[in-house]
Amino acid sequence: MKKISAVAATAIALASPVYAEGKLTDVRVFDHTKTMRVSTPTTQRVCENMDVPIYGTTTQQGNASGGALIGMILGAAGGKAVTGNDKGAAIGAIMGGLVGADKGSQPKQSQTIVGYKQELVCNDVTSVSNQLVDVYSHSTIRFYIDGRRYVLKFQK
Repeated sequence: MKKISAVAATAIALASPVYAEGKLTDVRVFDHTKTMRVSTPTTQRVCENMDVPIYGTTTQQGNASGGALIGMILGAAGGKAVTGNDKGAAIGAIMGGLVGADKGSQPKQSQTIVGYKQELVCNDVTSVSNQLVDVYSHSTIRFYIDGRRYVLKFQK
């Protein structure tokens, strides 16, 4: 309170030296605030059990007849295009059928999911909380000299 009275007295003395003989009344100091939104991030570790896939290699038997059929069709078309006659198409179909049957009969391996296992999976999750907070803005001193009102703005 002594600090505020000193500030008030100094402000009055500096602001109105011409009214030094006037009657000073009703001196009051007011603090003013403004409302601000303050965002505060909070990080939490969240863990949960999840199904994680287990991969394995599976082998499938090849399809020689399907490979032979596709090889014959492609070989016949290629043989006819190269030689321009039906004998070339027949030779191409035979050769294509042999190659297609060989390739089609090969076993095929692939990665597939063979099961699942439970595993604890943790992640950091950040959330933001918003709060309205009153923050000091400035102060004013109000006083009257000979019935006339004066207001001065200042920072503490």
